[in-house]
Order: sequence, then structure tokens, then C-alpha cells
Amino acid sequence: MCELFGAISARPVSLAHWFVPFRARGGRLADNPDGWGLASWKSAVLRIEKAPEPGSTSARFGRLARTLRSELLIAHVRKARLPPVPGMLNTHPFSHACCGREWVFAHNGLVPEVIDQYVPGALCKPQGETDSEHAFCHLLAAIAGCYDDAGNGNWMQRVADQASVIATFGKFNFLLSDGTILAAYGHDRLHYLEKSVGRDALALVATEPLTPDAWRRFAKGELRIYRSGQLLMRLKAGEARFSRSREPSPAGDGAINQEAAICK
Repeated sequence: MCELFGAISARPVSLAHWFVPFRARGGRLADNPDGWGLASWKSAVLRIEKAPEPGSTSARFGRLARTLRSELLIAHVRKARLPPVPGMLNTHPFSHACCGREWVFAHNGLVPEVIDQYVPGALCKPQGETDSEHAFCHLLAAIAGCYDDAGNGNWMQRVADQASVIATFGKFNFLLSDGTILAAYGHDRLHYLEKSVGRDALALVATEPLTPDAWRRFAKGELRIYRSGQLLMRLKAGEARFSRSREPSPAGDGAINQEAAICK
């Protein structure tokens, strides 16, 4: 059911040691044959490449896995479930603008009920049909008006709180970035590895351990936020500010509260 790989460092580094094994999980070592994609940043410039084809046999994905140097990366291999067919618009990662920045998101799991929660005129309009992209839009709605790039924990706590609510709809593991940080949320299936490359710190996140290194499992519902390869903040959902309604609503039973755009 889809897999994630993310990495962040202070400067561009080669990630082939971990990226090549990850590529093999796109249809050869794991049942994720329906698409591959990656977002990478170099000197703060974002580049997204993806295709609705098996990553394990894609020559383009293989070249990138071997040669790419980046200070920040989010990669994904897809098992198509919602919708159950490959397609470019449904291939992760997704990108949308919010708070003056371009955000990137990739997801592992299923949260189909979030599709029924879409509100016309919302901050973010999904371009594809996946529950993943709809969930992404809910996360951005949660931080609109809160975000700043100085490490303010308010918007980060908002991400943790909203993620914990979305997770009640199913399984919700994800990677999220604004180009300055890597946020990773582990609902039930995510691991991290923190190490040094020369004098620089490097943080890696993957659905499953990719090498014999001492990968550690995320605590259930844990949000880890990294900057320049170092852990900036570790959060779990606080007192719920968003909840699933007990009353039916036009968006469907169990609607996500849309007050997220107003920060408190």
C-alpha cells in the first residue's frame, strides 16, 4: 500500500545508498507498481518528476535514484487503490500553494472519507481523485493564517492536530514540506534514521527500513519536523481543536471542522 521516502540535510548530498533500495520497492520488492514520483529541492529550487509506471523498471527513476544530489527530497511509489488505476494526476507527490510558499505532500494509507469533506471554495482544490490529495488540502487549510518560516510551533501543532483527526478515517502516514522543513507523520507505518554525512546532519524517513542501519519506528501519531537534517520539533496531537461532528452535515457524517483557517 504505497511507500514513502524522505530526506533532508543542510546541503545537497547523494542519497543513492537509500534511494536505490527504495526504488526497488516500486514493483519489485513490494507491490507498488502503479506510479513513482519525487520532489527535490536544490538551492531552494523545487523540481517534481513523476510517472504512472512501475518505479522498479523505470529507467528515468533509476537514473534519478543513482545520481540525484539534493538537500531535501520527498519520494513515493504507488499502489493504486483510490482510484484503483494508475494516472498522472493521481501520482504522488502533490503540490499546492499556501501561505506564500509551494507545499509538497505524499501519503501512505487510506482515508477515503476525507473526499466527502471537501468544501467548495476551500483554500486548496484537488486536481486528481485521490483521498491523499484531499487530505493534503485539509492540512493546508489547517495552517492558513498560522504559518511562518521561523519555527513557530503554532502551525506545526496545527498539522499534528489535524493529522490525528484525518487518521481516524483510516490510515494516514505522510511527508510534507514547504521547501525549508521536512514534516513526517507516522500513524502506523513509518521509520526514521538520523545520521551524519561528514560534518552535516542527515535525516531520513521511510515507510520500511531501507538498509541494515538502526532505523527507528515512529510512535503512533507522532509528527517529527526536521530542518537542515536536525530534529526541530517532535509533536503529537494536543487538545483537539478539530473534531468529527456527531451530527450529519452536508459534507457527510463525521465532517472535518473547517474553522482551521483561523489560528488561535
